[in-house]
Amino acid sequence: MSTVCPRCGDAASGKFCSNCGSSLGGTACPQCGGALAPGAQFCNHCGASMSGGQAAPAPAGGGSRLPWIMAGVALVAVMALVLMQTASQSGEVAGGDGAAPVAPFAGSAPSGATGGGMPSAAAIANMSPEEKADRLFNRVMMYASEGKRDSAAIFAPMAFQSYEMIGTLDAHQRFDLGLIAVAVGDAARAKTQADTILKKNPSDLLGLTLAIRAAELAKNDAARAGFEKRLVAAEPAERKTTRQEYVDHGNDIDAALKEARARKP
Repeated sequence: MSTVCPRCGDAASGKFCSNCGSSLGGTACPQCGGALAPGAQFCNHCGASMSGGQAAPAPAGGGSRLPWIMAGVALVAVMALVLMQTASQSGEVAGGDGAAPVAPFAGSAPSGATGGGMPSAAAIANMSPEEKADRLFNRVMMYASEGKRDSAAIFAPMAFQSYEMIGTLDAHQRFDLGLIAVAVGDAARAKTQADTILKKNPSDLLGLTLAIRAAELAKNDAARAGFEKRLVAAEPAERKTTRQEYVDHGNDIDAALKEARARKP
């Protein structure tokens, strides 16, 4: 019976076209076994090429593209996670505003550091509140000293919460908490910690140093001058006590004393 070849359009008869050799009857896909239309170049079930070449492009509807799209999304997510972890380990978390370093005050630096790198989730879960607070303090101070104020602001609330979990804080811990507040511009919180320290010991060098920074942040020159005067007067006797926190934050105290003496008429 004569017919028209679906591939080349010539008149043909039998099972194969005498002009191009295409099958004139239905056949099955060698890849998936699905039925093929006469002269089909690609399988309409799996996309396999009947000539041994590449699979046919996916339908415009995008149904068969879904697995590839999902794989692409997963790959992008994995790459983003790796980049974030690398940035975190190198102290370059996204969000730094690139401004020139603005330390909480001259001479500031993480004290009593236990390591600036961000620990794993499992390691954090096994830390005591004191260890968590210490680790977050160092991280906020690092970002503040590098001028990455946005990054410091991200970690500061976590640090505040860690200190709250400790319970009763000693002068050293309150000073550290106050420094974090100064680093993110929270003058009220810094002043509260300084006032609490000085209520127990009006000559405490940490309390006076923090009070100076809080007053500076609040642009209260009169209060700052008063605390500087008290710091200079209290320093000789207090330093003789050889308190460990005075050693740990010696640079902070010395910086405040240097500024106070430079302003003294």
